[in-house]
Amino acid sequence: QVQLVESGGGLVQAGGSLRLSCAASGTIFSIAAMGWYRQAPGKQRELVVGITSGGSTNYADSVKGRFTISRDNAKNTVYLQMNSLKPEDTAVYYCNAEVVTSRWTSIRNTYWGQGTQVTVSS
Repeated sequence: QVQLVESGGGLVQAGGSLRLSCAASGTIFSIAAMGWYRQAPGKQRELVVGITSGGSTNYADSVKGRFTISRDNAKNTVYLQMNSLKPEDTAVYYCNAEVVTSRWTSIRNTYWGQGTQVTVSS
């Protein structure tokens, strides 16, 4: 099994910054991609940003220029630096990882973290 543990959420004023971290542990051969999703009350979960093992990224238009994802492959950890936060960024943020658990397979299993609350006050 694979566990994803997130940290770094909290309450911040509009214009402020937060840094989220997500560490993956367990039966991991490799991680193909990691990313951050968010879900606001009454809304569907949406992709914030994803990053491949090679460092390619895919940002939602709403966060481009404000959020930066980075990844430490040696630590199986992904970070999300969030700057210039807005009230509409308020949501539960979930870490996601596509994991290959064995050298004998190419199948990727998807895992989710428990979520961390980010609240931006106006």
